[in-house]
Amino acid sequence: MRTLPRLPAASMSRTPPPYRPPPDTGLVVCHLDDDLIVLDKPSGLLSVPGRGPGMDDNLASRVQARFPEALTVHRLDMDTSGLIVMARHPAAHRAMGKLFELREVEKAYIAVVAGRVTEARQTVALPLIADWPNRPRQKVDFEVGKPALTRISVLSYDPEHDTTRVRLEPETGRSHQLRVHLQSIGHPILGDDLYAPPEILAQAPRLLLHAAELAFRHPLSGAWLALISAAPF
Repeated sequence: MRTLPRLPAASMSRTPPPYRPPPDTGLVVCHLDDDLIVLDKPSGLLSVPGRGPGMDDNLASRVQARFPEALTVHRLDMDTSGLIVMARHPAAHRAMGKLFELREVEKAYIAVVAGRVTEARQTVALPLIADWPNRPRQKVDFEVGKPALTRISVLSYDPEHDTTRVRLEPETGRSHQLRVHLQSIGHPILGDDLYAPPEILAQAPRLLLHAAELAFRHPLSGAWLALISAAPF
């Protein structure tokens, strides 16, 4: 069995803070056509309604206030910002969902992680499964975990703060995949309230993870779409 780097464990008993979505200052629409809407989601906003009081304010509801026909295709974690696709009718929803299922959507994220990542490029292939006693956390499990693969490229190192900016390309789309893979190799993402130890959580006011690039062939028109959103950190 493989041995993973040991880090100070993030507290499993942390009480999630109250849901306080960012103010609704209007949608940031990066692409709009008759079939699809691509938006830039702010950090702290749920992609879809959550469970519990006050969680009905989310990206889907804000989009549907302007585009009532909009349908959710995929999600980003509440604290992750960046590009997300919605469909404008059922046929586009099915076709776009198929692209994600077949892994024909190219995705890239930007993150800032603790410590110096010494390998310029590396691939992390660690199987993941829900950590049921500590939901919504996920964990690495070599026996029953589902395959998960992330490619990591170093962009820059900040010696003053001992942090590394990285580009992440997930081959799979497991829940919390990027967060768990980085924590598992000894470099948790700054501001991660689930997987970072307290001192690394405290280094940023939010999770420093941003969905920066999406590229795919439009499932109905066939046009190649390549969208970029600069990381706000």
